[in-house]
Amino acid sequence: MSPFRKLLLLILTVVVSSAAASNDERVSELLSLQSRSKSGIIRLNDQSLSRFLTSVKTPRPYSIILFFDAAQIHDKPELRLTELRNELAIVSSSFLTNNPSSSSKLFFCDIEFKESQLSFSQFGVNALPHIRLIGPNMALKDSEPMDQGDFSRLAESMAEFVEAKTKISVGPIHRPPVFSRNQLILIAVVILIWIPFFIKKVITGQTLLHDPKVWLAGSVFVYFFSVSGAMHNIIRKMPMFLVDRNDPSKLVFFYQGSGMQLGAEGFAVGSLYTVVGLLLAFLTHGLVRVRNVTVQRVVMIFALLVSFLAVKQVVHLDNWKTGYGIHGFWPSSWN
Repeated sequence: MSPFRKLLLLILTVVVSSAAASNDERVSELLSLQSRSKSGIIRLNDQSLSRFLTSVKTPRPYSIILFFDAAQIHDKPELRLTELRNELAIVSSSFLTNNPSSSSKLFFCDIEFKESQLSFSQFGVNALPHIRLIGPNMALKDSEPMDQGDFSRLAESMAEFVEAKTKISVGPIHRPPVFSRNQLILIAVVILIWIPFFIKKVITGQTLLHDPKVWLAGSVFVYFFSVSGAMHNIIRKMPMFLVDRNDPSKLVFFYQGSGMQLGAEGFAVGSLYTVVGLLLAFLTHGLVRVRNVTVQRVVMIFALLVSFLAVKQVVHLDNWKTGYGIHGFWPSSWN
């Protein structure tokens, strides 16, 4: 081998070993930052993002899931930034728990707008929520964004996106328990102390379950919960109201369109239905006990008038939202 080739081979070996050492340093640094985070999510800024992504030649020895955050708009419930960030933290901690040997292949990070405006512009991010995957062979412009559909089932669907794009198994999702161990012990002790007193109350018939007023209030609540669409709001995580896009100082409580119902809208309709139901219950169970016929007639007329106005308001709202009208017709024999 000629001296020139030997020199070229030596230079190439030094360059490769230097690049490998540099990558090892970055991985070690990321692991150190990861260990300091309770959930394993690493906070990056413009400088650290440049060190771990833009200044590193591909292929990198790791992939990064990057969450774009902006603290100044956390108060907008429709964006769900805090909730989505917490769900990504669950994915991160679950990945570290399930794959301790693969923790250096995938890192979960986030950046905040005020600290990393340059990075936001480099990725072309102009709307939130936004999550991106930067793979080992990807430049910033080639990184893959997470679609809105990947947020639908929160941590579970996020984990599916990560597994599909990186071919790295996240494993089962481990959600934190509702109560800690100490809280469970405290609750158990309180229950054990309370049981003898509860048994005594049951035997003497002095519990809330023996009070008709509690059953009445519970029945009204179940009725209101059913007719107000509260279960729909809980399942779909619907906000109580929205901010008007044309005038941010105004709030929208009623959304025009059949594909969406806000929380305040459902509660308003549920309240009208509940008023009609309570009036009907009063007429059939309370008013019939009044002996004064004049009082019966006055209360009956008042109840019918209020019920008519409430139902009319519900029909009007339904027509405004969906465009469908409800029309009354006289009996054909009257024509």
